[in-house]
Amino acid sequence: MTQQRKEFSLAQWLDWVERMHPTEIELGLERVRRVYESLQLDFGNTQLVTVAGTNGKGSTIAYLATILQQAGYRTGCYTSPHFLRYNERVVLEQQQASDEALCQAFQAVDAVRGDVSLTYFEWGTLVALYLLAQAKLDVALLEVGLGGRLDAINIVDPHIAVVTSIGLDHIDWLGDDIEVIGAEKSGIFRAGRPAVSGVDQPPASIAATAQQLGAVLYQRDLAFSVEREDDCWHWCGKGSDGESLNYHNLPIPQLPFQNAATALQVLALLPQQVDQQAIIEGLQQARMTGRMQDVAIPEGRCLLDVAHNPQAAELMVERLSDYQGKVRLVLGMLGDKDYAQVLQILQPLAGHFYLATLNGPRGCSAQSLAAMLPDNAPAACYDSVAQALSAARQALQADECLLVAGSFFTVSAALDALKTED
Repeated sequence: MTQQRKEFSLAQWLDWVERMHPTEIELGLERVRRVYESLQLDFGNTQLVTVAGTNGKGSTIAYLATILQQAGYRTGCYTSPHFLRYNERVVLEQQQASDEALCQAFQAVDAVRGDVSLTYFEWGTLVALYLLAQAKLDVALLEVGLGGRLDAINIVDPHIAVVTSIGLDHIDWLGDDIEVIGAEKSGIFRAGRPAVSGVDQPPASIAATAQQLGAVLYQRDLAFSVEREDDCWHWCGKGSDGESLNYHNLPIPQLPFQNAATALQVLALLPQQVDQQAIIEGLQQARMTGRMQDVAIPEGRCLLDVAHNPQAAELMVERLSDYQGKVRLVLGMLGDKDYAQVLQILQPLAGHFYLATLNGPRGCSAQSLAAMLPDNAPAACYDSVAQALSAARQALQADECLLVAGSFFTVSAALDALKTED
């Protein structure tokens, strides 16, 4: 590491690592594992939980973190991508990592990597693991970025591995076969250790991979299940010794309660003891940026949801099924997503589309989105999310809802615009 890099700010580190590798994504563990082993990180008594899935990773982690914190445990999270600040990716005991801490971690990784070239995500994963190990936590929650088996986070051997859901996403990297995708995401399972699957109607490859790897599988509707009523829900599952556990009359959370059910099964398998009061408080308090997030604007109601694939779009429509007012939808998507199917799902929901072009090599143009709508669909195209959001706000009536969706990039741009304008 040069003297110049020792004096880098966080922004300079991020700019430098983004330029240092020829491709944004390069699946495989050999390079990143070499650097990880050189770091010689010691997680001590920290329980490591790795979470993969097409949707639901973030909310499952949010539930786990909030409940564990309510129970008094030192908890840290690594998630991606971020919305406004890179620091959001590493949270230690409810606090985002500081610029100084992140810079120190980048320096530590740079000092041992030798001539190994790392992608932006691989750098971020090693930096996060460095900070999580330094923090001496009770539990560290690790989100898989892409797939599972070949994702950088799979250099870590988790005490519990989780697959939240399976759907068609990242088709260019994972393929368009649900069984293959299930096997890839289940590649985070470990021999002799618990593997929790919250997948509804799971592909057979999940159980097959667990058997092949020797993991102890806890599947939804077999090991644990959930029953919902109008104003509460009930959960039953199994502890690590096989005993039955039951929680009744749990509050309906803001985030999807299906992922809360998966989180409760994970909690049942951790050595940390958590009482029902901590669970109730954690469910009530769990929140996430960009997941059915209410944002106060003077014109009326505004919701932000990243909903970037058909599965997430269906869930968003379900969550808004009781809403009777008109929905003005600001939508921006990436070109490698199934935007045609997403638009088909969202069309009955939206009273008016404000379609935004996302810049960058993966961005989809507003005109490409518009081409997927019927000719008579009320829609307008804009060069940016900020322009689309501004137009939607000008038209929004007090009894209507403004919904921003389609991508992390869309929500990030909207948050940035709202912060600037308000």
